[in-house]
Amino acid sequence: MHELPAPAGWQCIDLISDLHLQAGMPRTFEAWRHHLLHTPADAVLILGDLFEVWIGDDAADEGFEHECAEVLRAAAARCWVGFMAGNRDFLVGGRLLDGCGVHLLPDPTVLAFAGRRYLLSHGDALCLDDEDYQRFRAQVRQPAWTARFLAQPLAVRRQVATQMREASEARKRTQGPESYGDLHAEAALAWLRAARADAFIHGHTHRPADHALAPGVLRHVMSDWDLDHARPPRAEVLRLTRDGMQRIPPA
Repeated sequence: MHELPAPAGWQCIDLISDLHLQAGMPRTFEAWRHHLLHTPADAVLILGDLFEVWIGDDAADEGFEHECAEVLRAAAARCWVGFMAGNRDFLVGGRLLDGCGVHLLPDPTVLAFAGRRYLLSHGDALCLDDEDYQRFRAQVRQPAWTARFLAQPLAVRRQVATQMREASEARKRTQGPESYGDLHAEAALAWLRAARADAFIHGHTHRPADHALAPGVLRHVMSDWDLDHARPPRAEVLRLTRDGMQRIPPA
């Protein structure tokens, strides 16, 4: 399991996930941009679904995706920035990350900080009860599928992504949020034991809360961000310091 040992000089780490950045959500984008460029944290770890959809690193050559890349580049020039893929942006590749100075975080990653071990994940890999999604996930994470998709013209990839988003939104409207799969508790505990960690931090489910998985073992679910359409608006940073953990609004 991949490990990220925090350097001795790190005093503060920000974790965010599920921003689902897109051109139609300017308030959310601006809050993210402002936080990355003004946070006092030594590191910002992005745990998946930074983008509503990512169809290949060549999309960042222009438009909204280029604006996002410029923010990442500016942020990485002032603090350590890590990125873990989510279910919406698993096609983010080395061209974008290396070009912006952002570090790839495998899913899962163990963060060793301030004498504790935190298991970090986007979370979707452990939603085992959603069998349809797990089959889809296994298919699209295959290198052959990725290669075929990225070989298509950018305009075709945008069209496919639009169709997939529309299907996802239709599912939300008809089935409601209560139908979304949650993490399998026993599988999460197995990951924690393998990681020798007593805290699990993840996103994906959009159900921010703190849960006890077992005596002395905690699960911290991160918030999604939506400052454009949600009522009330949502945006939250999970901040780790040497004194512990707190949930705070963006800078």
